[in-house]
Amino acid sequence: MGLTRTQKLTLYSLGECYNQFNKRFGNAPLQVFISKIGFIEVMINSGLVEKKERALYRNLETLEKKKLIYYENRNLRFTKRGFIHYNRIKRGLEPFLAIELFLKDVKTDRKLQTTLANKE
Repeated sequence: MGLTRTQKLTLYSLGECYNQFNKRFGNAPLQVFISKIGFIEVMINSGLVEKKERALYRNLETLEKKKLIYYENRNLRFTKRGFIHYNRIKRGLEPFLAIELFLKDVKTDRKLQTTLANKE
């Protein structure tokens, strides 16, 4: 089953929301659940998506129709299939994120040549 770029972004964002929010309670026997509206608000407030609330809601509905997520007590949850897709997306991004992190902290033995560019 192919996913569009928007669907992949939504699925990945949901997974990362769960990862980051659950890290805050790492030692406690607690687990975070995200409501549909809560997730949409996080996405809009992040500034990373240019879509409106209704479009994000429809993206979530599409993921539900594809049986990648479901609603349990008004909270978003991954299906087994959805979690597999999320992990596949995450594994695909890891090399890119690793090189970005490496280049942030890289110290070279040689001096790099720089030139001034005329930005017009």
